[in-house]
Amino acid sequence: MQASARVIAEVDDDGITRLVRLRGEPPLLLRETPTVDGSAEVHLVGGAAGPLGGDRLSLRIEVGPRAVLCLRTVAASIALPGRGRDSSLVSVTASVAGGGELRWLPEQLVAAAGCRHHAVNTVELAPGARLLWRDELVCGRWREEPGDAEIATSVTYADRALLRQSLSVGPSTPGWSGPAVLAGAKATGSLLRVDAAMPQQGPVVLGPTAVSMPLAGPARLITATAPDAHTLRSLLDPCSTGMVSRR
Repeated sequence: MQASARVIAEVDDDGITRLVRLRGEPPLLLRETPTVDGSAEVHLVGGAAGPLGGDRLSLRIEVGPRAVLCLRTVAASIALPGRGRDSSLVSVTASVAGGGELRWLPEQLVAAAGCRHHAVNTVELAPGARLLWRDELVCGRWREEPGDAEIATSVTYADRALLRQSLSVGPSTPGWSGPAVLAGAKATGSLLRVDAAMPQQGPVVLGPTAVSMPLAGPARLITATAPDAHTLRSLLDPCSTGMVSRR
């Protein structure tokens, strides 16, 4: 299956973020949800199981100056094998103009046994743009060994590389569950915040398997591993970690 979706958010004359374009194709179904603070929020509703082997799915996000957009998913995504050995691909490409803000806070990606999945994220931020970006990966379902999955994220700020990150898990990746990578953890993820107004702070240990680190730019990255998805979410919650204040 091949499908694409696109979201464009802009600010109107009253300072309210409006979705000037909201288009999706099954299984990428987009639904706007109400807010009370002038921002816009969209939920991605999966119109079919998967992604399945052979799927090619793409989402394009554009946030204009001073616009604030939050994207979520209504449920976890489960990467599943197809009938053959084809891999699945989900690509998310986002651009945020100066003064705009994007919050990408989906539910977890679960790499089911036998899958061959690639997630590719590319984000371009103009000077003064803000970003909150979370990726979470669960290695297999309950009592299940994972398939092969790779998450690659590239973030550019003011035309300069801010983050280049890639993680591969599964039977085709030697040593992925060893002490140099996940050390037997079932779940792993990261939370990136980019904001020029964010106070400068050194490294902070958040727990035995979670750390918050400053990047070479107006950004901070939390990386964590956990025995399960629930524990991982507690380590990557934007409010409890101090990445954002409660609204």
